[in-house]
Amino acid sequence: MPPIPMCLCFLLRPTLDGRTEVLLGRKHEGMGTGKVVGPGGHVEPGEDPLAAAVREVKEETGLIVDPASASRRASVGHHFPTRPSWDQRVDVFVATRWHGELAPSQELTPAWYPVDGVPYEQMWDDAREWLPHVLAGERIEAEFEFAADCETITAARITPAPAA
Repeated sequence: MPPIPMCLCFLLRPTLDGRTEVLLGRKHEGMGTGKVVGPGGHVEPGEDPLAAAVREVKEETGLIVDPASASRRASVGHHFPTRPSWDQRVDVFVATRWHGELAPSQELTPAWYPVDGVPYEQMWDDAREWLPHVLAGERIEAEFEFAADCETITAARITPAPAA
């Protein structure tokens, strides 16, 4: 069974004090309920991953991303040997322009977090490994294997992504 195509889109904004914030949200339903995650979800058949990311951000946060401001920063594989139906390949984007009003959805309660204060302890175990690279502007490819508990990482590989 091939991995499920997924997408994430992290919105970044500057603050008045010169710091940067990232939009994350507390997940209400589905895989990862209760965790803090980035807006995103399934890439539908025939859908471009960036188009899926823009759609998912709108559905989950009410914000409409300007696709021209989005850049692909990572490809992350999640492998669950005890639950292969959960295997995923996630295209990760960062965007810097959007419009609309931030609002909670059935799936997510969005909130802004300082980039230097991301609550990794409330996220999937792999996020602390790859997300700092993405938020620092790097382009990476990553692979993670999860233990039988489907929570703990047993193997990880992060490499620079080939030049686009």
